[in-house]
Amino acid sequence: MDLRARALRKLGVNTMRINAFVAKLVQDVRASYWFLPASLVCLALLVSQASLFIDRNPEWLPFEPPQAFRNTHVEGARSLLSIVAQSIFGVAGVLFSMTIAAVSFASGNFGPRLIGNFMRDRGNQWSLGILIMTFVFALMILRAIQGGGVSGADEVFVPHLSIFLALILTLVSVFTVIYFVHHIPETINVSNITAALGRRLVGAIKKVIEAQGERSEEGGAVTWPRTEAEANVTLSKTGYIQALNTQDLRDLAEKNDLCIQVMRPIGSFVTHDTVVLRVWGKAAGDEAVRREIRTAFALGASPTEAQNLMFVVDQLVEMIARAMSPGMNDPFTAINCLNWLHAAAVTGANYEGGLLGETQGAVRLRRPEFRDILQGGFGAAYPYVSSDALCLSHVTGIFVQMKEQIEDSAHRDTLKEFLAQLDEG
Repeated sequence: MDLRARALRKLGVNTMRINAFVAKLVQDVRASYWFLPASLVCLALLVSQASLFIDRNPEWLPFEPPQAFRNTHVEGARSLLSIVAQSIFGVAGVLFSMTIAAVSFASGNFGPRLIGNFMRDRGNQWSLGILIMTFVFALMILRAIQGGGVSGADEVFVPHLSIFLALILTLVSVFTVIYFVHHIPETINVSNITAALGRRLVGAIKKVIEAQGERSEEGGAVTWPRTEAEANVTLSKTGYIQALNTQDLRDLAEKNDLCIQVMRPIGSFVTHDTVVLRVWGKAAGDEAVRREIRTAFALGASPTEAQNLMFVVDQLVEMIARAMSPGMNDPFTAINCLNWLHAAAVTGANYEGGLLGETQGAVRLRRPEFRDILQGGFGAAYPYVSSDALCLSHVTGIFVQMKEQIEDSAHRDTLKEFLAQLDEG
């Protein structure tokens, strides 16, 4: 347990609730389209006030601005900023429309589960954020200009530094539009979508394997009971398990001398009465302990790929299914997805010993193993690709390669069992 968790518990703060909630909140914010643009709007408000302060107090500048920056008159400044604000906001609307069109196209052709990938795309978020930031900055500077015949304005004030910054932001916005026009076709390119999913899947598998290696020493000291569990715990909620704080669950098990088995993996749909955990130990019947166990979980309306690499496998399988549908009949997209499933399966077998499945120790959690990648990926996709000669030939070649590439004998046996099941099916 880390020092931060110890300090919070001394203060009476439930770190499970905080960590599980924060983990889900980070996932939701990461997948949102609004957070980065909203943050840039707030930054524009702060920067505009700072630049106006320097314009009113030029002695704060360490240098004298060139005369070319100080020759703008009141009406010229107003006209310039008005044009910037109007044009930038119009372009931002066009960019937003292009994003919605790209999302609609991708979700309709490749699957609705890909919408989150477009929402998380930093290029889309930065593009919209920079344009809205420029619009807000121009508005804030425009309202600060005084003089030029405006009723009640006795003092002439033209914020030259702020106008210069607005021009810089305008130039940045122009290049942002150029980038965005190039970026949108790239994001809906099926090869790029498949490659992005495949890289994230391989990276997620490596993270799971590295994490299980760090915890491999925890399993030897715990003797699991052979009796029935003292408590079957439900989450008293309905939804998909999106986040699980396994470390605090281990700390709770150690603190109360419990053995906890998590029955449902992350990404599972649970109802109000679904048994999610089985608990052994004297404290298992304590309702306060069970409430604390429940706070290690965070539920949501849909599964996410955070802590759930099988969700990415499902996305690749869905792309294969849609590609091989009679309406599309696109075997090359299916082959692309099969290639990345191949890379993921080999990684799950060879990287640092491969995926081991269930964790050991006082808390047992069912994690993905090599067999799951085979069955969830190739097993689920096989009915769609087996009817096409090109895809069937390619997936057969993949299996031949995997027999040669997999190093561990146990994983090779798993592959042989899986191929035998495919032949029997």
